[in-house]
Amino acid sequence: MATTNTSGRRKTAIARIYLKEGSGNITVNDKDYKVYFPTLPLQYIVNQAILTSNQAGKFDILVNVKGGGITGQAEATRLAIAKALVELDPEVKPALRAKGLMTRDSRMVERKKPGRRKARRRFQFSKR
Repeated sequence: MATTNTSGRRKTAIARIYLKEGSGNITVNDKDYKVYFPTLPLQYIVNQAILTSNQAGKFDILVNVKGGGITGQAEATRLAIAKALVELDPEVKPALRAKGLMTRDSRMVERKKPGRRKARRRFQFSKR
């Protein structure tokens, strides 16, 4: 029986998944993924790696996700699923990489610097 555990990240969202052979159920934080991710674009993001690798309906996926917003959580889940599928079958990696599903999107909010109002915003300059 094929099982694997992986994690994916996006911004401040972290998704840990447990993938095992089954009937295609995806559970996110003890809810069905269609309830947790209510919009169709988010549901498509979660399913994208499975559809790209032609593995639909073969695995049950249990997801624990925390941090960030709902889009970041969906993209973190997508990365974790893609990494798990590659771990089970390395032959799907080129197809996933071509769609950009194997790359971690590391863009995060820039921190606020001391002496500034925001991360880059300076105080208004006064000549006199």
